[in-house]
Amino acid sequence: MAYGNTFKRREMKYLLDERMYEAVREAISPYVTEDGYGRHTICNIYCDSENDDLIRESLEKPVYKEKLRLRTYGTANSDSDSFLEIKKKFDGVVYKRRVKLPYKAALDYINGGEPPIYSQQIAEMDYFIQRAQLKPKIVICYDRRAFFGNEDMEFRVTFDWNIRSRTDDLDLRSGDNGEFLAGQPWRVMEIKTAQAMPMWMTKILSELELYCGSFSKYGSIYRARFADMTYPKEKFTPETELICV
Repeated sequence: MAYGNTFKRREMKYLLDERMYEAVREAISPYVTEDGYGRHTICNIYCDSENDDLIRESLEKPVYKEKLRLRTYGTANSDSDSFLEIKKKFDGVVYKRRVKLPYKAALDYINGGEPPIYSQQIAEMDYFIQRAQLKPKIVICYDRRAFFGNEDMEFRVTFDWNIRSRTDDLDLRSGDNGEFLAGQPWRVMEIKTAQAMPMWMTKILSELELYCGSFSKYGSIYRARFADMTYPKEKFTPETELICV
């Protein structure tokens, strides 16, 4: 599996039930290849302020939003590769920078330590951390299968499921356990592309009558955890709005 350090692309999400998941998998099979990892688990530590300002603002669906997370592929150990990522979204376009670091060095850094290296990406992250007063707030893990286009390897389709989280023991060396998100879709499909959608994918989406939806793992978990909390002009529930983005 190859990982770039900088991305600029569109990311479109679709919420699938079991029947639709199987139909999509069959339809895309002539055009994509599964990456070498097959089913794998993604583990993240999301950072936020003491008052959860980033996720609260994100749930207002602003034109611009940003987040910082530490990601590993599978359960970490101190020397595992990890990726510290700053992700920004403006007017539907996602911009992401990531830095590959040993897990413990990255964890110490987001817990208030000194920058482990000096680079443009770290400088940008450090400014964000200081400005927004960020610290680790939640672990979010999920299982994934990922596919890339046969003609364009930058075109990716991912399927995520078994979304779970915990707000204690914010260390990915402790495993991928957590509370499962109630009412989550059978699969969250995400299409990621820096170019126009391939015609074959557009045709599949049209034939299956699939429409992109707005779904945030962190947002859905936050809503579920604070379903009894009144937020500006509405009360949050775990349900998801299906809005084309």
